[in-house]
Amino acid sequence: MKRATIFYLLTVTVLFLAGCSNQNNSEKVKMLKKKIAQFAPTVIKYNENLLDKRQKIVVQKLVQASQLIDSIFLDQVYSKNEEIKKNLEASNSPEDKLTLEYFNIMFGPFDRLDNDKPFWGKEKKPLGANFYPEDMTKTEFESWIKNHPKDEEAFTSERTVIRRKGKNLVAIPYPEFYKSRIEKVANLLADAAKYADNPSLRKYLKSRAKAFLSNDYFQSDMDWMDLKNNTIEVVIGPYEVYEDRLFNYKASFESFVTLVDPKESAKLKIFAKYLQEMEANLPIPDKYKNFNRGSESPIKVVQEVYCAGDAKAGVQTLAFNLPNDERVRKAKGSKKVLLKNIHEAKFKKLLFPIAERALTEDNLNYVTFEAFFNHTLMHEISHGLGPGIIYKNGRKTEVKKELKETYSTLEECKADVLGMLNNVFMINKGLFPKSFEKEIYTTFLAGIFRSVRFGIHEAHGGGNAIIYNYMLENGGYEYDPTTNKVNVNFDKAYEVLKSLANKILVIQAKGNYKAAKELIANYAHESESMKNIIKTLTDLPVDIKPVFQIEQNN
Repeated sequence: MKRATIFYLLTVTVLFLAGCSNQNNSEKVKMLKKKIAQFAPTVIKYNENLLDKRQKIVVQKLVQASQLIDSIFLDQVYSKNEEIKKNLEASNSPEDKLTLEYFNIMFGPFDRLDNDKPFWGKEKKPLGANFYPEDMTKTEFESWIKNHPKDEEAFTSERTVIRRKGKNLVAIPYPEFYKSRIEKVANLLADAAKYADNPSLRKYLKSRAKAFLSNDYFQSDMDWMDLKNNTIEVVIGPYEVYEDRLFNYKASFESFVTLVDPKESAKLKIFAKYLQEMEANLPIPDKYKNFNRGSESPIKVVQEVYCAGDAKAGVQTLAFNLPNDERVRKAKGSKKVLLKNIHEAKFKKLLFPIAERALTEDNLNYVTFEAFFNHTLMHEISHGLGPGIIYKNGRKTEVKKELKETYSTLEECKADVLGMLNNVFMINKGLFPKSFEKEIYTTFLAGIFRSVRFGIHEAHGGGNAIIYNYMLENGGYEYDPTTNKVNVNFDKAYEVLKSLANKILVIQAKGNYKAAKELIANYAHESESMKNIIKTLTDLPVDIKPVFQIEQNN
């Protein structure tokens, strides 16, 4: 073959491959832009006038500490995250810039809205995130504990990382594994305490700084519960176990830096007085009810200034209910913190546009911000109700340890079901008008489609799918295939919700892992009507992307 012919064929081949590559790149860019568009950029504003000069210094130091929490959590999610991010930041290609933008939203190369499928690379996300060796199986972990019973406490601890040492598995405490960043966070908290004029806030910041170094958060959780007359409301540390999908044992680091909204907090405090009555009103036998948790349950409404780590990844939370330590809950209850400015952003940009497409016209009239906001309040209150520490086969244990990876989904489902029932309880107490009941049911139904768009595998989305499918199966919801819309059957909704609450609470009270798995298998899925309605929402944002005012100011 002549050289000219060979050169011609090589040139054609190169141009063909280049064309394919450009087409692939173009498709990837299009896909990434579509994914990024799922998150509506939203400036998260707060009232700076609530802070004096010294308080502003405290907030700045807390934000700096929170930025380190972002770094630690990134490491917790995936072992290769820091390397991937560094390479993306060094690249100038349009595709890599878009990848980095979505990577930062997701805290890694796995799409939290699409069952953790990789949008960069081809590796699957380890079920145990970066808390365990990626090649470690559940069987290996459980066998190790069985053969080394003295290791059980350290291995199942929420604040250790499991690694291999030769042929052995070892548990490494967080302060040792994340040493340099932990120490920096502790120093920033100690510095912030020097400027905190509020005695209870100063005490919390000091004890929380020590907790980061000692890995013992009990006392600082107690101090956080004792915060009083404070403008700055902050919680920072390892809390939620959702990222560990292998066992739900390991806690992820997160942070919320917020300012108390005094007017709203005072108005809502009244609900905390009804905790014992709400427990007594649970639709389960008295022997399963938990009257031993602390009666103190402060409720605060705040303006979010900054959030970090697990609190920032993917979907933004509307509220949080902490601490999770059952010892603290028994002594002092738990604190419910509602993020008012996040609620307002989500209702306006997400929930109401969804309701317009998913609900029948008569139901749409009952979708209100008040119902949306009050449901979150009752959801958080309801986390503190029901079984916590239980006895199984004469052995003292905890619901979350017995239900393992099913715990988070069932707990979120429980909180949503009881949230609705407890709002009705407040109506019966005369604190809301009777007409508010319809607003509760319809606004939550619209909210289901907001939640399941985040993914059924995620605890909140899975819990919402259980409610939707159970209500639909038992007549609490009705779907019209001709209009592709759904509505609440107001005559049946309450009783069906009570039935579901009973199922979940009894599973928790008995620590029945098998029954928990069966309930999730039967109901935590996208049913046909749910899929049909979700298809009509594809052009709407799935969530907000927070753009923090405090970062823009600096």
